[in-house]
Amino acid sequence: MPMERAQRFVDALLKLEADGDIESLLALFADDAQVSNVASPSVFTGIDGARRFWTEYKGTLGQVKSTFRNVIESGDRVALEWETQGQSHNGAAIAYEGVSIIEWDGDRIRRFFAYFDPHALGQELSHDNARRSEVPATTPA
Repeated sequence: MPMERAQRFVDALLKLEADGDIESLLALFADDAQVSNVASPSVFTGIDGARRFWTEYKGTLGQVKSTFRNVIESGDRVALEWETQGQSHNGAAIAYEGVSIIEWDGDRIRRFFAYFDPHALGQELSHDNARRSEVPATTPA
C-alpha cells in the first residue's frame, strides 16, 4: 500500500500540471493537512490551505511537467526526488529540482513540504537567464 500512496500523489500532481485538475490532488490531503515549501513564509492548513498552495503552484509555474527520479519510503514517510521543467506564464523557461517530503496518516497526506533552491527558480521566473544545474545520472529507486 505505501508505494501505491506515493504513486497516487505523483499521478495526481501530473494531472494538475497537465490539465489543471486540482481535485484529484486535494482528495489525497487530510482535513488538517499542513502544506508548504522553502519559498513560502506560510504553512497552508487543511483542504482549503492545500487548494490555495496548489493553485498558486500552478498559477506561478504555468506549463510544467515534473519527473521523479527517486522515491524513498520509510513507514508513513516518503521522499520524492524530482525535476520540474516547462515554461512560466511570462514565457521564461523553467528547470529546477528538489525533494518533497510527504507524511501520511493512513491514506491521507498529513504533511507535505518541498525543498528546492527558491533563488534559482526566482531568477528563471523573472529573467529567464539562470544557470541550470546538471541532472545527476541516477536511476529511480
